[in-house]
Amino acid sequence: MTGAMRVVIAGGHGKIALILERLLAEAGHEPVAIIRNPEHRDDVDATGAAAVVLDLEAASVDEVGQVLKNADAAVFAAGAGPGSTAERKFTVDRDAAILLADAAEAAGVPRLVVISAMNTDRFDPESDDIFQLYLRAKSEADASVRARDLDWTIVRPGSLTNDPGTGRVLAGPTVPYGKIPRADVAAVIAALLKSGAASRTQFDLVAGEDPIDEALGRLALE
Repeated sequence: MTGAMRVVIAGGHGKIALILERLLAEAGHEPVAIIRNPEHRDDVDATGAAAVVLDLEAASVDEVGQVLKNADAAVFAAGAGPGSTAERKFTVDRDAAILLADAAEAAGVPRLVVISAMNTDRFDPESDDIFQLYLRAKSEADASVRARDLDWTIVRPGSLTNDPGTGRVLAGPTVPYGKIPRADVAAVIAALLKSGAASRTQFDLVAGEDPIDEALGRLALE
């Protein structure tokens, strides 16, 4: 997509989201961060993004749609996080992602990028283990997004680290499990938004040797 974009990021105070917001702002775009806690506004402001306080666990499609009005793209970067309850794995990791997709459709936002996780579809349906419930929640959210008539992309990174980004990744329909810096995940999402690459594509993402633009360009051939 050429020109400045208005990009709404759900989960706007997350570690990947804060990096993405800075990347987008520095590139001349208009990032808008949906945050639940008003105390996080200063952190968002520091990236150059605009903060909107809205609790995705309580918001309606119309309320989210108002934030998405005139947006060129939406990004789902929210998560219940470590130590959260099983219930919040579903209300945040699944239901909030579905809510964002519903609101994007209602508001006419064409582009939706979802940060998911590797191996989500391998969850054990018989298990009450919190990690298995997390995988199930993400898998069900991804399935809902894939069914949409949107220009969606689902990014499934491996284990996330706070190491500096390298700008080099391994991306594909399935890749061996590995780690990846959050900074590189953010850079991949920024590149997806800029180029429009990987439309209606779901892919795994770990650290690798391929420059990001090359890795994303190759996805269309796989």
